[in-house]
Amino acid sequence: MATRRSVLSGSLALAACAGAPAAPAAARPLKDMLPCPAGVCGMSGQFAEAGWRDLVVREFSQFTPEWEMKMEAILRPDGSLDFSRADVCADFAARHGLRLHGHALIWYSQGADQFAGLDKAAFGEAYDRYVLAVTSRYRGKVVSWDVVNEAVAEDGDGLRSHHWSQALGEIDHIRRAFDVAHTADPQAVLFLNDYNLENLPRKGATFLRLVETLLKAGTPVHGIGTQSHLDVEIAEGQIAGFFREAAEFGLQIHVSELDASLKSDRRLDLRPDGQRRAQQAARVTELTEAFMALPAAQRFAFTVWGARDPDSWLNRDARAGSGDEPLLFDASGAPTSMHAAVVGALPA
Repeated sequence: MATRRSVLSGSLALAACAGAPAAPAAARPLKDMLPCPAGVCGMSGQFAEAGWRDLVVREFSQFTPEWEMKMEAILRPDGSLDFSRADVCADFAARHGLRLHGHALIWYSQGADQFAGLDKAAFGEAYDRYVLAVTSRYRGKVVSWDVVNEAVAEDGDGLRSHHWSQALGEIDHIRRAFDVAHTADPQAVLFLNDYNLENLPRKGATFLRLVETLLKAGTPVHGIGTQSHLDVEIAEGQIAGFFREAAEFGLQIHVSELDASLKSDRRLDLRPDGQRRAQQAARVTELTEAFMALPAAQRFAFTVWGARDPDSWLNRDARAGSGDEPLLFDASGAPTSMHAAVVGALPA
């Protein structure tokens, strides 16, 4: 398949042979180059910042609230619901013509305190009531939801154990959330979303077995969300292999939280900067090509987890420090080498 990179490199070679300088490619917004929605996440505190807002509106066509549609932002300690922050995000997306993706209804790391002490019946009723209330409120505004987020164990050895699974069942709490969300909004595209699916083959395999189990049980799972927080040191072909297997279900696939850190978890990272950047470009290219190789009907959206490098959660983590460059735009809003890797892998 011809890509923009191959076409561009061929044009540059011809220009060099003719002794003419190569003209730079015309700057086009990412949303105009991708053959699917171009997504980005953000938080309401960024909406008033002109640089961030202008970049998002120019480059992207889909918006994911990074935090303000999660349970932590909506469910109060007394069990009541506060939609004020989520509403601001929905209004921002509508005002700027951005498709809105909801993230996330059920996540293992939230809700334990508000549900503590409830017997099984009351727990189930409160669970259903929450999912129904949130999904119903944004019916017609949110086109898709991460219904259950990060269900698979960290190492891929089975599913996570937490307050939801302990009270309602390991598989049943997932089925229940999807069933209620589908009842509340039959038009919404419902995703099972997780991370390290490309990085850890064992986890990717467990995730796909879970998808198969849910579909066989009649659960209304419409899509696979792969967060794609890429480890740039994984083996070549690992990303493409996961996408090929995931595509076999025929579901829509969402690259839902893409970033690719240049930093390492190792205590002492001796890799030259150029090697790390080459690894980042290679893995991001492989991801983009694997996603673009999907049938058009399965390419739901291609979402990056932050507009600019300083916006990334990787640079907000005090343990990691700042200075990482995991996204498509730098602090000034200029395209990065990672942006070039994505664009270079797009079909010509």
